[in-house]
Amino acid sequence: MATVMQKIKDIEDEMARTQKNKATAHHLGLLKAKLAKLRREILTPTSKGGGGAGEGFDVTKSGDSRVGLVGFPSVGKSTLLNKLTGTFSEVASYEFTTLTCIPGVITYRGAKIQLLDLPGIIEGAKDGKGRGRQLYYCTFLLIHWDILHAAREVRRPLSDDVNLKYVDHSDIMFFMESLFLPIFYSAWTVKCSSLILFYNALLSKMVISTARTCNCILIVLDAIKPITHKRLIEKELEGFGIRLNKEPPNLSFRRKDKGGINLTSTVTNTNLDLDTVKAICGEYRIHNADISLRYDATADDLIDVIEGSRVYMPCIYVVNKIDQITLEELEILDKLPHYCPISAHLEWNLDGLLEKVWEYLNLTRIYTKPKGMNPDYDDPVILSSKKRTVEDFCTRIHKDMLKQYKYALVWGSSAKHKPQRVGKEHELEDEDVVQIIKKFNATSTGMSCSLYCITLAFDWLVKLVSHHQGHGAI
Repeated sequence: MATVMQKIKDIEDEMARTQKNKATAHHLGLLKAKLAKLRREILTPTSKGGGGAGEGFDVTKSGDSRVGLVGFPSVGKSTLLNKLTGTFSEVASYEFTTLTCIPGVITYRGAKIQLLDLPGIIEGAKDGKGRGRQLYYCTFLLIHWDILHAAREVRRPLSDDVNLKYVDHSDIMFFMESLFLPIFYSAWTVKCSSLILFYNALLSKMVISTARTCNCILIVLDAIKPITHKRLIEKELEGFGIRLNKEPPNLSFRRKDKGGINLTSTVTNTNLDLDTVKAICGEYRIHNADISLRYDATADDLIDVIEGSRVYMPCIYVVNKIDQITLEELEILDKLPHYCPISAHLEWNLDGLLEKVWEYLNLTRIYTKPKGMNPDYDDPVILSSKKRTVEDFCTRIHKDMLKQYKYALVWGSSAKHKPQRVGKEHELEDEDVVQIIKKFNATSTGMSCSLYCITLAFDWLVKLVSHHQGHGAI
């Protein structure tokens, strides 16, 4: 791992020294491809028991959408969760108060949005800083040995309040300050801070792995230094394959058995040429492929498509603690794109934050209307912006509804007239009303209809016989 990290550092240093121009585009593209491969080696588990960076917190996904709170320690993520959802998440003045994922649910405009309070991340987790999971068990072992050793030195028994099964650095530091002599304090601080770094690196990888499962990310920033924190967190998320407020590259990449690298473009391309594309593909041992560019793509876009593990999601930069800055600074932050200034402690602009979350999630509410009844406006069916056809609506209600689907009646902005008879491919708009008309099913309703007809015929026959008996003739 140390060798891989050194290679990453060397490549980053070389990229920083290289000037960006047409002459160096080929070289920079090759360096970016090598850097992406090395970072994938760090994040990919090397064995079945290693755990890997792909494992996040074991939190069941619930509700109609999932939003994650990401940020450095002590920026107010837990306070924000408490205010928005009413879920208790421990709040304290020291860093890394939250050591696991705390879920909560917001009911907003009929949609249930799951909000995750994730532990604070540390800088450098994407490059394996602290070794993370590789030193997970060694961290426990060293802390166990050092506490016993220090307790023997001061000739005092170990406190029963210290739980050696879990690494909570706040308990360890409190135990040090109250138990150890000053002669051991400086050495212990150095060793304990290193162990805390190992554990927090593990937490950071689990945080970002869980963030990849979210539909939207709220990066919580401290109003005192929002731009610095923003750049550092974006760099960490980029290293883990998360692309914020970006669309997937509009280019096609198809491997083939022979024919070499074929590059076509429908627009004028200023960033990629055939030699650069061949160099990037050669780094991945791809020698035969068809690549079609539909816009002025960059080397990073091509690498993302080749890697195939990138996640594109909307992001809101939540600037917390705005009560600690001036009005002029607040006006500047309010004009920046994707920013939302708040004060979680004083509950300032929380409604504006929810409005922005709803806008970025881009959810669609569809109301159901049973036949002969009024629409149900209390419990809408929530669909995503990319899957909002009538077919998606039926699947969301029940997977077997499409088997009995005949057509649908739609009221709302997506209908040309009210109601409009539509098929399964019709795209719905927010707050449409839908009524599903089922087709006659011979296998299910046919049997009951046949039995009903037989029953009517039998009743008619009984009445006919009774009528003839009443007149004395059979």
